[in-house]
Amino acid sequence: MKEIVLHNALISHKMSVLRDKNTSTKEFREIIRELSNLLCYEAFRDAETYSCTVETPVATMQGQRLDTDKYVFVPILRAGLGMIDGVLQAIPNATFGFIGLYRNEETLEPVEYYFKMPADISDRKVVLLDPMLATGGSAVNAIGQLKKRGVKDIKFLCIVASPLGLETVKNAHPDVQIYTTALDERLNDHGYIVPGLGDAGDRMFHTVE
Repeated sequence: MKEIVLHNALISHKMSVLRDKNTSTKEFREIIRELSNLLCYEAFRDAETYSCTVETPVATMQGQRLDTDKYVFVPILRAGLGMIDGVLQAIPNATFGFIGLYRNEETLEPVEYYFKMPADISDRKVVLLDPMLATGGSAVNAIGQLKKRGVKDIKFLCIVASPLGLETVKNAHPDVQIYTTALDERLNDHGYIVPGLGDAGDRMFHTVE
């Protein structure tokens, strides 16, 4: 599968504000929400719909509706939580599951500490949420855990991705479509995306001054 990088002037503007170290926590959260909403619309561009009859104020017509019960949004804790409001704006009755991962700062490998999904997760399509795709380790781990539970259709939404992260996910799970609003240059020696936007979780939840 090929990654999809969203490009337009408005997204470029919002990404510049998001990256600015002087951007407030409030504005940072707002932009994460807005970009997540845009990513959600793009990810559902090819979603299946069913026909329905709609009565407009002037006529009856055949419309299309999305069967939202087929989908589950799964944020990777904790930074993925910041993307929830954005997808809820698009699909207000969305169902959610949660995967808790943290990165071992010495090995840069993901460590899982929480996994909670709907009982029928194997029958649903999953949209995985995480603002940053850096080394790709967390995404590969999360996708692997979902596939172990029988999930066959997975899309991954992120705000910023690195070339290494993309290749890592694509090599491990070539069937997963990746959507992002920025493909950055590289990772530094600490595994952070360059130029990036810092630690999305810390900036989102104001855990670092």
